[in-house]
Formats: sequence, C-alpha cells, structure tokens
Amino acid sequence: MTAFTLHQHLHRRLSITVAASLLGLLSGPVQAQALEKFTYLTNWYAQAEHGGFYQAQATGLYRQAGLEVSLRMGGPQVNLMQLMLAGQADCIMGYDVQTMKAWEQGIPAVTVAAAFQKDPAVIIARPDVKRFEDLKRKTILVGSAGMVTYWPWLKDRYGFTDAQMRPYTFNIQPFLADKNVAQQGYLSSEPYAIEQESGIKPTVLLMADHGWPPYATTIVCTQQTIERRPQAVAAFVKASMQGWKSYLSGNPAPANALIKKDNPNMTDDKIAHAIQKMKDVGLVTGGDAASQGIGIITDDRMKQTFDMLVKHELIDPKKVDVRKTYTTRFVSGLKVMP
Repeated sequence: MTAFTLHQHLHRRLSITVAASLLGLLSGPVQAQALEKFTYLTNWYAQAEHGGFYQAQATGLYRQAGLEVSLRMGGPQVNLMQLMLAGQADCIMGYDVQTMKAWEQGIPAVTVAAAFQKDPAVIIARPDVKRFEDLKRKTILVGSAGMVTYWPWLKDRYGFTDAQMRPYTFNIQPFLADKNVAQQGYLSSEPYAIEQESGIKPTVLLMADHGWPPYATTIVCTQQTIERRPQAVAAFVKASMQGWKSYLSGNPAPANALIKKDNPNMTDDKIAHAIQKMKDVGLVTGGDAASQGIGIITDDRMKQTFDMLVKHELIDPKKVDVRKTYTTRFVSGLKVMP
C-alpha cells in the first residue's frame, strides 16, 4: 500500500468512525423523543386480572411499539371516566354497561378492545346450590353497581325478587355466618377468600356462561383521543393484546413483579389462582377470541348488551346510538391469536 493509498484508507476509516459516532449521539435523543407518552388507568389495585398490560410494560412491548406507557391504578374512590375527561388518562379500563351509560350522559367514551371476552362477575353460594334456579329461596347480597346492571337481568331470567336481595358490603362474613345467604363476587377473588378462610368450597356461578353479555377489562378512550391519536391507540391496543398472550401462554413473572411492586398486598398464591381461573374459563382466550384473536369485539355482542339494557330500562335508547359506543377498527384485523 502506497503512502497516498494508506492516507486515503485512514481518512475513509476516520470518516466512517466520526459519522458513526455522530449517528450514535443523535440516535439517543431522537429515539427518546420518538416514544409517545400514553397513560392507561386500570379499574382497581394491581392484580393478575391486569396482567396482560403489566406484561406488555415489563417485557418492553409498549416501548417496541413506540410508546412510553404509564399504568396507573384505580381504586374504590376513583372515578375513571372523570379522570379521563380531565386529561389525566388517555384511555381507561372500562366496562360496556358503563360506557353505554356514559353516552346517555353526553360523555363520548368509546370501547376500542376487550381483554376479557367474559365478565368475571359471579354469584357465590353454598355447595348445596348447583344452578341459578336453586337460588330462589336464598338471600342474595348484591352491591350498588350490581343492582343497576345484572340484578334486573337475573330477576327476569330466573324469577328472583327484590324481597330476597340485600346490599353487599364487600365483606364475606355474612356469607360465612348464614347458610341461606348467597352473594355476588369476582371470579378469582371472593370464592378464593371464602375457601381460604372457611374451608368451604363454594358453588361459583359465572353469569357470562348463562347469557350475561357484556365484555370486561376493556380499553376505553374518548372519541377525541381516537380522532387525534389513532396511531397511538392502535399501538397501545396491539401491544396490550400481545402482552395478554405472553402473560397467559408464556412466563408471567415479569408482569407479576410489577404487579406486586404497585400493590404490595398482592401475593403469589392469589396471582397464581387468578391466572389459573382466567385460563380455566377462557376469560381472555375464549369466545370469539379463540377464532378472531385476543381483544376482539363484535357488533353482535355489543348489540346484545345494548338490547339487554334497553329491555330492562337501564338505558334510554333515544339518547344512545350503540354504534357510537364502540369501534372495531383497532381489533378487527389484529389477529393476536391465543
């Protein structure tokens, strides 16, 4: 190699090195700026039932989708819809009945995906009860939200009466103290607590398996957010549903670590129990999700819920156009298959 050729070679190597260094300096801030901030507010304290979202966070799925996601916990005194309208959250963890009722009050809240194909709401009874029809002579404890959602449906379907209903105060002691009492609950919560405390293995009746139509653990955004930030919403929905697939079919440890960090009262045994229950009844992967992908929502299911609310006079059909309460655009072609 001549002195001139050597000089050219060294100059070229130096230019490449300098260019690479400059690119490295530039890429850091550019990548950081490219991550779009996105806040999702859950409906309760961190738990396995939120696992897919935490898994997407813990395994970097949100960052890969270009989002810097903040998962914020809800709680008993947290008004999710109010916080979303105030700009404190981009989207919230919702429920079809709540979203449709919001439109009745002039709030344009739109369901864009449903992590749970079934609502985990259950009625819990003593082992002598085998089916809903056996509850006709029982006292049934129902919370205030249940009174204006599934209680009218239960009364119509099984002939229950208001005379046999008492308020549920989110305390299992009345159930344990009286063999004639049944109560509402959440699939993976109260039944487990009852069994742990009393040794009684209660009968658990999942309303969704008997025709109760709403989805649950949904992603709900304002109409304005969908119009202004469709790419961010699409990225959040896709990464979240990939998170759910990973959480239930892969290693849930990354999400569980974050769940326990956010909610120190959550224990490994409760998480393991909840994961197994979600798998057993197909909360995430059952129903239409089995053939159309995790997160799917359909026109038919939404119409079933709306028609049920109208039938029981829980919503004014003149004030609510069901087609505005949801959109399938973010999930119809997603195909995150279980």
